Amino acid sequence: MSDHVRLLCLRHAESENVTAGAAGALPLAELTPAGRVQAAEVARLLRLEGITRLYASTAVRARQTAEIIAGPLGVGITPMHDLVEMGIGSLEGATDPATRNRTAEVLRSWVVDGRLGEAVADGEDGYAVTARIVTALTSIVTKRPGETVAVVGHVGSLTTGLSTLCGLGGRVWGAPLPHAVPFPVEWDGRSWRCPSWPGAT
Repeated sequence: MSDHVRLLCLRHAESENVTAGAAGALPLAELTPAGRVQAAEVARLLRLEGITRLYASTAVRARQTAEIIAGPLGVGITPMHDLVEMGIGSLEGATDPATRNRTAEVLRSWVVDGRLGEAVADGEDGYAVTARIVTALTSIVTKRPGETVAVVGHVGSLTTGLSTLCGLGGRVWGAPLPHAVPFPVEWDGRSWRCPSWPGAT
């Protein structure tokens, strides 16, 4: 059996925390009605991809996205806490511009500058976020050699982890992952490759 694994990764569909402008991991935020429509469209897009399993962050918005996708595809879902969004500690849920700006600054320092020691307030640093995502994706490819799977995660943590795994750096900065747009990530048994990124030129 081939060691090659194809992961179709995506950010969860539109959710209430995003429309409210709230920052942080916010595990209980649910999908909006528009997000449910987006997730159903993803299921339609993926129906011919040969998906064998769906993995999702344990956050409600990611699980809801996964459930809507998995139903028509007839596949099971494995929840993974390591796929959750970057945590910002005591500022979780803040909606003020200063917190949102600081969150963007920290994410840029991780992705573009490689300064993983930065953090928002008393939240996670980039080392912790990267370690979680690497652990999750490595576990998936170890369990699913030769298969195609889907992974539902979050904009900050997926961008951070995949930037490290695929050596993306600043090439994806300025192209934040849109809601519910799948993109391929490949493992060939030795190394990772991110052949495309939604919105990146």
